[in-house]
Amino acid sequence: MPGSQVDPRVRELCSAVSRLRRQLAAYPGEFRDRSVAEEELAELAGTAAAGDPEIARLRRSLLLIAGAIGSVSALGQGVRELREAVDLFGPSPRG
Repeated sequence: MPGSQVDPRVRELCSAVSRLRRQLAAYPGEFRDRSVAEEELAELAGTAAAGDPEIARLRRSLLLIAGAIGSVSALGQGVRELREAVDLFGPSPRG
């Protein structure tokens, strides 16, 4: 909406998710949990677009994505950027 304020953390999260989704889509190799990463990134994109993401959910998504992508070094920078964007929301709540 014109004139609406968007939380800069949400804007950064949306950007990081979008970049990693593009990198993953362009990555030619296959790996076992690729579909898990793609699905979780899509879910995270929706959560970020809603504008008020829950920290525990962000952290869970980050762990699933990092675990699914594993040691695909070509995607490492995108995962780091996603982690940095999630970190903007603060530490994980203790439960």
